[in-house]
Amino acid sequence: MKNNSSLFYVCSLLEYIGRLCKIERSKLVNQLGKNNIKRLYKDADALHCEPIEKIADEVISIYNITSGDFDNVLRCRYAVPDYWTIGAVYERLIEDICAENNSLDFIIDTLVSVYSSWIDGAISNYNTDFFYQSREYIFESWKEGAPLE
Repeated sequence: MKNNSSLFYVCSLLEYIGRLCKIERSKLVNQLGKNNIKRLYKDADALHCEPIEKIADEVISIYNITSGDFDNVLRCRYAVPDYWTIGAVYERLIEDICAENNSLDFIIDTLVSVYSSWIDGAISNYNTDFFYQSREYIFESWKEGAPLE
């Protein structure tokens, strides 16, 4: 499973909403829950036709997403990667994990697992180069359970 556009869209949308609501992406995924994430994934082909700002506002309103004080954009001392870039980082990792099983339920379970793990903090720390690393490095780090030395 390479270049899964629905997965890319959902991961980018999660990043956009997380920034807008100033909430860790893991907490956002927890607030949304698997069923709602699955719905967003299944509807991604239609949702991407609308501006992401509009879809984000609707998701926040419909699912009562609460705001927090996690502002990794404000704390960034360097160039802030855009939400599409970070969405692609998550998409590639989830694709690599799901290489042998691309069933919808497995993809959604993997998405929740990735966003709920240590790697969410590593990718969300824009003051490191972790999110710029190769997809292979990030995948191997995921398997190792920590950034590779």
